[in-house]
Amino acid sequence: MRLKHQITAAKLMGYNRFLLTAALCSSLLYGCAVDEAPSADSTTKTDGGMVATRSALASQIGADILAQGGNAIDAAVAVGFALAVTYPAAGNLGGGGFMVISLADGTTVANDHREMAPDRATKDMFLNIDSQVVEGLSTRSHLSSGVPGSVAGLLDALEKYGTMSRAEVIQPAIDLAVKGIVLDADLAGSFQRHIEEFIDYPATAAIFTRDGEAYQVADLWVQADLGASLERIKADGKAGFYAGKTADLLVAEMQRGGGLISHADLRNYHSVWRQPIKGSYRGYDIVSMPPPSSGGILLVQMLNMLETFDIAGMGHGSVQSIHTLIEAQRRAYADRATYLGDSDFYPVPISKLTNKAYALARFADFDPSKASLSQSTGAGQLPAESMETTHASIIDRHGNAVAYTTTLNLSYGSKIVVPGAGFLLNNEMDDFVLKENVANYYGLVGGEANSIQPGKRMLSSMSPTIVRKDDQPLLVTGSPGGSTIITTPLQVIINVLDHGMSLADAVASPRFHHQWLPDEVLIEPGAVSPQTQTALAAMGHQEFVLLEPDALLGDANSVMRVAKDFVGVADPRGAGAAVGVRASK
Repeated sequence: MRLKHQITAAKLMGYNRFLLTAALCSSLLYGCAVDEAPSADSTTKTDGGMVATRSALASQIGADILAQGGNAIDAAVAVGFALAVTYPAAGNLGGGGFMVISLADGTTVANDHREMAPDRATKDMFLNIDSQVVEGLSTRSHLSSGVPGSVAGLLDALEKYGTMSRAEVIQPAIDLAVKGIVLDADLAGSFQRHIEEFIDYPATAAIFTRDGEAYQVADLWVQADLGASLERIKADGKAGFYAGKTADLLVAEMQRGGGLISHADLRNYHSVWRQPIKGSYRGYDIVSMPPPSSGGILLVQMLNMLETFDIAGMGHGSVQSIHTLIEAQRRAYADRATYLGDSDFYPVPISKLTNKAYALARFADFDPSKASLSQSTGAGQLPAESMETTHASIIDRHGNAVAYTTTLNLSYGSKIVVPGAGFLLNNEMDDFVLKENVANYYGLVGGEANSIQPGKRMLSSMSPTIVRKDDQPLLVTGSPGGSTIITTPLQVIINVLDHGMSLADAVASPRFHHQWLPDEVLIEPGAVSPQTQTALAAMGHQEFVLLEPDALLGDANSVMRVAKDFVGVADPRGAGAAVGVRASK
């Protein structure tokens, strides 16, 4: 058995984490009166709705929207714009994301506002004359940016399913940007860790440093340019971002830095309403994101593989349960590399991959006493015929729920701010296959299904997920974490449904991850005991990577319905908050 300490784990995960402590979460409970004093508790529980995000300020804004009579979609849109101000490592105007919605009438829909490749993008744009990948070109250059989708997706969701005006849901974010926020240790520390990258770009340094020096805890941080960009969106909707002054600023920066995004690319961007991926697990309905996300398909596929096993009887953290989950993960990620991409450009076999019979066939070679070898585990044979991200979970008292995941890709995206507009550019082009069978930043490989094409959306692992019972939302979850995203909600769901854990314990429980290649198991401290590692090694699992405390797996801010109440948990790996609203009596 080889046990490695993952010194560079922060690079693999794409973003930093705080130490997983005994304290379950830093959560706040607000009533309908906005001036009511918050009370800290390990779990937030209330009866009027719940919001859980990576940012306490964003969670409070979402809860305020619910308290004002808005629904879960209104709150999710307000949270999305607020995160662009309060959590710039992943919250964004210049990135993209996915939103899964479960409505009170039982309808489920998904909004895809993933970034798109610019019209001038080419399959080999990140290769040199020797057909080798140019290091850093797909992550730290203007070429790395896809056409942003967040603004379009948020506004489309608000228009179709929201009840409040654009001004009502955007104004709270504008107020935070213009009046400023007081930096806490989490945000100030993040700025300090990235300062050497920020100072490479004058517009970025102007926002994220104080005249080249690091911001400190308790400093007031004002973002006037971002506030002005938000004002234009409030006034003109999508035209306030994809046309006019903001578009001019973005295109000018592209031209200055050799990027590809044009006015035509911005005009042509659109979010897409898609049918969610649906599955079932032990009598519960699983609703998750379809392609260009790989998350929903892989999640349902893994649950289908596991459903025939007595996971609860095996015991949480046991040798047999961990072995079984690893082998399901190995096979699902092997399929991801071959079959997953943007379904508008590639015929993704969704129904076959999520079919329970296929899962049984895929797992037919599972040996309960022996590990498979990734080198000899290819994609499954089908019947003939996609670290920096953040997740928000919202549920309202009417029965509406939203799972919303948004990203710039790596932490602070490309680190390039659009001068005068105040927002960061994404580096999502790295999520395409730069060269067949060459790993991207997160170690993921792929083929033609995820190759670069103009207008195509890059494959993602984002997995916003809603678990339903009797056509009503029960659990809303999701996570950041690059390639590790999908296995986080998987373990949260299994912890709740199989092991009967409370939501707090299900989220806080240490996690592990396997993604086919590289053939190694990432483990958080406490996830796999030394004795269990020894037993797994004897079964053939040779490579274990013990993650450092600043690079743990995921940030699964989740909410759940419990009887007539709602429970919210902010993952203790992050610095978020769950904020509840009391129903008016």
